[in-house]
Amino acid sequence: MEEGQVKLEFHGLVNGKVNRIDVLDDEVKTVWGTKIGTPFSNLYNQAFGKCQRSHELTVSSPTVICTSPQSQHVSYVFTGAWEGPEGLMPSDDVLKGWKVSRIIWKA
Repeated sequence: MEEGQVKLEFHGLVNGKVNRIDVLDDEVKTVWGTKIGTPFSNLYNQAFGKCQRSHELTVSSPTVICTSPQSQHVSYVFTGAWEGPEGLMPSDDVLKGWKVSRIIWKA
């Protein structure tokens, strides 16, 4: 934490090891240069086969989670404006303006 803001979340100690880390700090970059605020269009041309609508995270805006092109252990959570039906996956045209709001590493 820094100035009351959570920067990293550590989840699920299994056999003394963390099995998930959520990055919430916009100053932290992945080794590939992705960080909070990176647009969907910088990483993906289309969501099909890489992304799905996420209901796992409790946030106020719709979320889509995509597996990183570089590693199956890293996922990017995208949020943005969506006025379509709840639960439906937004189109690629809508997603292109969405931005990374969380980076997840899973063992």
